[in-house]
Amino acid sequence: MRFCDECGSMMHTADDAWACRSCGNREPRDSQAEAAMATRDAQRDDGAPDVADATRGAAGTMRKPCPTDDCDGERADYETMPKPGGSYEVRLFTCVECGRKWRES
Repeated sequence: MRFCDECGSMMHTADDAWACRSCGNREPRDSQAEAAMATRDAQRDDGAPDVADATRGAAGTMRKPCPTDDCDGERADYETMPKPGGSYEVRLFTCVECGRKWRES
């Protein structure tokens, strides 16, 4: 995969050149550089990412009303985790009464 030096868009192959569909920039293809690019076959699979579950290793339990209309639960387990690529945390809740899960950022 190659990105355009002019506008940053992803480029596509067009015969013997890389072509940008956004700005029209064209660059010659380099077979040695393309051979060094990682292909889907060469990529490794690290498995599924970890998923937070507020019922395991919960940071605590707090007074938090369940958002479900038919549940009168007033307490929830919670866990905080950083938001990917962000500078703040997301708080994950699990109702102690009905087990419903929700999040707040």
